Order: sequence, then structure tokens, then C-alpha cells
Amino acid sequence: MAETKKSSRATLPAGISKVLKRLHYPLDVILLCVRWYVAYSLSLRNLEEMMAERGVEVDHSSVHRWVIKLVPLFEKAFRRIKHPVGKSWRMDETYIKVKGHWKYLYRAVDKEGNTIDFLLRAHRDKAAARRYFEKAIAQNREPETVTVDKSGANLAALEALNAERPTAIKIRQNKYLNNVIEQDHRAVKRIVRPMMGFKSFRCARIILSGIELMHMIRKGQMQDERDIKTAAVQFYSLIM
Repeated sequence: MAETKKSSRATLPAGISKVLKRLHYPLDVILLCVRWYVAYSLSLRNLEEMMAERGVEVDHSSVHRWVIKLVPLFEKAFRRIKHPVGKSWRMDETYIKVKGHWKYLYRAVDKEGNTIDFLLRAHRDKAAARRYFEKAIAQNREPETVTVDKSGANLAALEALNAERPTAIKIRQNKYLNNVIEQDHRAVKRIVRPMMGFKSFRCARIILSGIELMHMIRKGQMQDERDIKTAAVQFYSLIM
């Protein structure tokens, strides 16, 4: 696996080494499978077959376990060095199937197309929209303007937040201005499609965060002074 960054487990941060110690596979195999799963339109069985062609026998359930264990560590590291985003947000939600039922992935980008934040919720209502905005503002600071579609729930959530703030966020309801976020949904949905739905809400939340993370890296949203070029190396550098 020449494309992964060379490192021994002994040199990794203590928390990450502790997780990897229980996974019982070479580090480069684990990281390669995790990255491929969140970066490309592949099922777990696709990855099992691809690794077998390379002489590595990995069960698809092992790959799933690696993703669930490691993606939260990657996301935590990324959030510390994520580029600041713009003050004009475009927010929308898209549908994700979990245990045969549709759930709602709330997402926003700034006017340059940079991902603000994301949140998977069971319902599409004012409470869900408000929770999303609270998370996004806590992580990225308050925007000047938020553009939403004609959803009454999103509007109500923003109005409730404004009622509690000294400076109100400007709200725009314009379907056409939201084209940039609707187009951005496609990058995430393309990766999700081969997965044929998620078996649990927790797994869906973690895997989606890995997909969003890789999407943000590709968009150049990771700060790094070492002039790292490829998205793969940037991904590995988060825990190396």
C-alpha cells in the first residue's frame, strides 16, 4: 500500500494507537480501506474484493468496524485545522435512508461552495433545523446572511435564534440562490448510493461525517503549512 504515509503505531498519538491496537491489521491496510470507503462510490463488499485482488484478506465487516472506530478521530482532528468559512451561508437538507426510513441530512455551504457544517436528524422540523444552526454557529461563528428555500421550519428556526441575539442574522428565502448547496448535495449522495441505506442512525452519522470530511479536503478546506498536495496524504496526515 505505497500510497499511505509510512508510520509505525508507536509514533501515533496515544488515543489513536489505543484504538488501532484492537483492530489487528497492518496500519496501511486499515487507513487505505477507511479512506476508500468514504472517498469513493464503493460498497463494503467492493472493498473486500479489491483487497483480495491485492493479496489481503479482509472481511467487509472488519472494514465497517474500522470506519466506525476511526472516522470520529479523523473528524476531530480536521475540525481543529479547518479553514474559516464565509459569512454568507446557503442551507438545505437532503434525504438519507436509515433502516428503511428517510432521515434528513442538514448541510450548508458558503457562497464560495465551502462546507459550513452538517447534521443528520431523524425529523425535518423547526427543532431539527435549530439544532443544526446552533451546531454550525458554534463551530464556525455567526453568519451575516443565511439563504434557505421556502421551508417554513428552517425560517422558523432562524427567527427563533434571531429573537435571542442582539444582532439578527439576515434571512433570505430564495430557491435559485440555493442552487449551490443543492448541487453540493450530489457529491455526498454519489458516495452514499452504493451503500444501499444504513443499518443504524449512529453508523449513518459517523460514515456521513467521513464522507463530508473527504469532500471538504477535496475542496481545499484543510489548513496545512507543510504544502501537502494530494487529498489522500492530507487525509492520512490528520492522525499521523
